Amino acid sequence: MSSPESVQYKRSRFSTRLPAGRLYTPSHQWLETDGTGVWRVGYTKFATRMLGDLVEFGFAVAPGERVEVGQTIGWVEGFKAVTDLFCALAGEFDGANPELEDDVTLVDSDPYGRGWLYRVRGEPEPGSVDVTGYVELLDLTIDRMLAKQKE
Repeated sequence: MSSPESVQYKRSRFSTRLPAGRLYTPSHQWLETDGTGVWRVGYTKFATRMLGDLVEFGFAVAPGERVEVGQTIGWVEGFKAVTDLFCALAGEFDGANPELEDDVTLVDSDPYGRGWLYRVRGEPEPGSVDVTGYVELLDLTIDRMLAKQKE
């Protein structure tokens, strides 16, 4: 049974617990505010599974720089792929997670806790949804993947 703090999710061979008090983006990032307009952003467990184990990352913006929703702000490299890191908020970049410099595996091992990626002071992207909306998005995404496998 799910607690009010999280929602248990399972579809096909993928399962996870999704924190309920956060926003989620269609690009599989989560956003959590500290209440002062600063948001921590990280990858969801689904995103980390698609990327594979992360081995390296970098940011192309510095703290204090203006960022926009959808802007490429950096990159992440996993065993499966190298991908651009797109900003999920409009505002001022507040920096990368300093813990990742010593242990990038936190992104995969603790994606909803110590493995957050960056902070921004600003406003989340308009397409952000609550945990219920993200469950619907995951269902659609996984169903599309399963349909492609059958082709």
